This record gives sequence, structure tokens and C-alpha cells, in this order.
Amino acid sequence: MQTDEIVARAGELVAERYVFAEVGRQLADLLAERAGTGRYAVDTPEELAERVTADLRSVNGDLHLRLKHHPEPIPDEPDEEAQVALVARQAARSLGGVARVDRLAGNVAHLSIAPYLFPLAMAGDALAAALNLVAGADALLLDLRDNRGGDPRTVAFVCGHLLDEPAHLVSMEHRDPAATVQSWSAPWVPGPRFGGTKPLYVLTGPDTFSGAEELAYDLQQLDRARVVGERTRGGAHPRQGFRLHPHLELSVPVGRAVSPVTGTNWEGVGVAPDVEVPAADALATAHRLALAAGQ
Repeated sequence: MQTDEIVARAGELVAERYVFAEVGRQLADLLAERAGTGRYAVDTPEELAERVTADLRSVNGDLHLRLKHHPEPIPDEPDEEAQVALVARQAARSLGGVARVDRLAGNVAHLSIAPYLFPLAMAGDALAAALNLVAGADALLLDLRDNRGGDPRTVAFVCGHLLDEPAHLVSMEHRDPAATVQSWSAPWVPGPRFGGTKPLYVLTGPDTFSGAEELAYDLQQLDRARVVGERTRGGAHPRQGFRLHPHLELSVPVGRAVSPVTGTNWEGVGVAPDVEVPAADALATAHRLALAAGQ
């Protein structure tokens, strides 16, 4: 394993692609400096991944920035069809991410979306059915405690069911300002909406990450929902992967989500709950709040 070559290439890619150009150059210099001290003279790809990842995150704590170790060999060229097929199997095995739908006392609905916000082509029908089912509830508890992220278009779709009018959710900014893309809630949804006025609570925990954090953050900052539970992990940057070794993939964030409300995002700090309780108690707490709101 040519560790010096791997680390040098990682530095080049971070300098060239990382969404924060100045930090990318700083990290490239840091990797080169520490390579010179022999820090990366290790015996296994797994050890190298751990050390490089720690150094990449030492400047700004970006959780999407990492050298990831894969136990199974990574193909020389990305197999997009195989990746899509893998995600489709995951979606099928988890009912499109609809983990649970309950009707609780007081006509309060509980909808858990996990483990991911799958692409709409794979999960749209299941999500629409679940969201249509809870549309008639007097209050909704949207449970994202076990959700590790997903497709921003699915975030926009879910938000479309929970708002009355299209709303600007985030802008995805890149190193090239001309590449900025805005994300808006879906202007039309199939079937009835839960709508934008009834009580809505979003349940979060330390496993809530990435796209799930965006969903919680968007609804919170639009003053549409109260977040109940624990602070989330703090990943707001979409990433791109680069194969550096048969078992090592460099993950480089190439964009950043920016809220039109706050002008920032949840990167590194997570989504702070409005009502902070242990994640295990979030459902019961939110249900009590919903019942009180309906009195």
C-alpha cells in the first residue's frame, strides 16, 4: 500500500473539490505536513482511513469529509446501475422508508420515516400513501430519530404535504456561484395534504443525519414545526466519492445547504430541538404537547 501516494492524492482532491476552497488548501497542506512526520506509515487501509479522517475533520469538523474504508473491494469505475439497484433493494425491504404509521389518542398521527428518505422513484408511492393517511389527523408527530439522510427531492416532497403553499427550503451552493440550485417544497402533491396549520412535531435524535436533518431544519426555520428530542449529528454538505485504493474512498463535500431564513445551516452543530428531551422520550413528550395544543 503506497500510503504517501494515497495521502497526496487525497490532498489534491480536497484542495480542488472541497466546497470551502480556502479550507481545502489548508487541509492539503496539513496532510502533506503530517505525511512528512511519518503519521501515515501504517500497515492496513483501515488504520490509514482512521488517521486521515481524523486529520481531515480537525479543522472544521465536517462529518461528510472522510477517507472511508470498505471491507469489500471498490470497483475501478463507479457502477451506477449497481448502486441504484442496491438502494432500490433497500427501499423495497423497508417499505419505501415508511417505518411506522400509528393513530394515537386524540386523533394524533405518528409517522416514522426510516432508515432513509429514499428517491421518489423508489419510495414516492409509499410515502404518498402514508402522508395521505395521516392528512386527516388533528396533529402529526413526524419521527426522524432513526433516519440517516437521503434525497433532497424527497425532503421537498414531504414538505409539500406539510405546507399550504410552495416555500423556499434551502439553496445548495457550490464553489462556482453559478451552480447554485434552490430547493422548494412540492407545489402539488397526490391526495390530501396535512397542510400548514395543524400542530406538527418533528422527533430527532443523535442518529438523525444529513437529509433528515434538512427536513427537520427546514420545517423548524419556516416556523412550521417544533422539534422534539435531541440535537442531531450535524451534516449539511452533499458529497462526492473518489476511489484512491481498492479499499479506500475519499468523501469530499462539494456543496453546502444554505437556509433562506438563517443564511446558514446545521453543519457541525446539528439541529437544536425546541423541546430537548432524551430521544427515547421524544414520542411521548410530543404526544403530550399535541394533546395540550388541541385543548
